[in-house]
Amino acid sequence: MNASFHPPLPPISEIWVYLSGSPLLALVLTLSAYLLGLTVYERSQRNPLANPVLIAVIVVCLGITVLDMPYAKYFEGAQFVHFLLGTATVSLAIPIYKGLASLKGRMGVLLLSLAAGGATSILTAVGVARWLGVDESLVRGLVAKSVTAPIAMGIAERVQASPTLTAIFAVSTGILGAVLGRFVLNALHVTQWWQRGFALGVAAHGIGTSRAFSVHPEAGAYASLGMGMHGIAGALLIPYMAAGWL
Repeated sequence: MNASFHPPLPPISEIWVYLSGSPLLALVLTLSAYLLGLTVYERSQRNPLANPVLIAVIVVCLGITVLDMPYAKYFEGAQFVHFLLGTATVSLAIPIYKGLASLKGRMGVLLLSLAAGGATSILTAVGVARWLGVDESLVRGLVAKSVTAPIAMGIAERVQASPTLTAIFAVSTGILGAVLGRFVLNALHVTQWWQRGFALGVAAHGIGTSRAFSVHPEAGAYASLGMGMHGIAGALLIPYMAAGWL
C-alpha cells in the first residue's frame, strides 16, 4: 500500500455542522468576543463607551443569532466562564485587604453611602416598573439586580424570581454603570478616587469594579469594597425586604 495515501477530507459543510454542534464553539466564541472587546477598549485609550463587556455581549448575541444556536446549547459550552464568575468575585477580597489601612475615618461615610445607594437602586427600579405596569415576574427580577450577578442569582431563587432574568438585569446594570459612571461622577464633581471607586462598586458591581481598576488602583480597591459590602448586605436583607413588597 502506498504509505503516502491519505483518505479524503470530509466536505467543509460536514465539518461546520460538527463544530456548530460542539459546546466548545460557545466557549471559543465567548473568549474571542471578550478579547475583541478588550482590544478595542485598549486602543480607544480605555474610553468607557468602548466597554469590553458591552462589546463582547453584542458580538456573542450576533454570533449565536447567525449560527442559529439555542441559548441552552450556548450556555452548555460557556458554563465554565459562568463558574469562574463567582471565583472572580471572591478574589476581589485581596485588594480590599490591601486597602484596609485607608479605611480609617471613612467607614461611617461608606456605610451611609452603601445604604443610600442600595436602597435607591432597588426602590427606583421597582417603583418605575410598577408605575409602567410591568409584569410581576419582571418586577421580582429587578429586586435583586442591584447586587453583583452571582449573588443576585442566589437572591432571585429566594424571592421566586428567574435567576437568568435577574442575571440579565444585573449585568445590564453593571454595563450601564461602567459606561456612564464617569460622566455622572464628573457632573457631580466627585474627584476623589476612593469616592468614585466606591460609587462604581455599589452601583455597577463587578463590571464597574473592573472599570475602576483599569483607571486607578485606589478606585479599584474601593470599588471592590463597595461591591462586596453591597453583596453581603443584599444577600442578607433583600429577601426579607422583598417579602413585604411582593
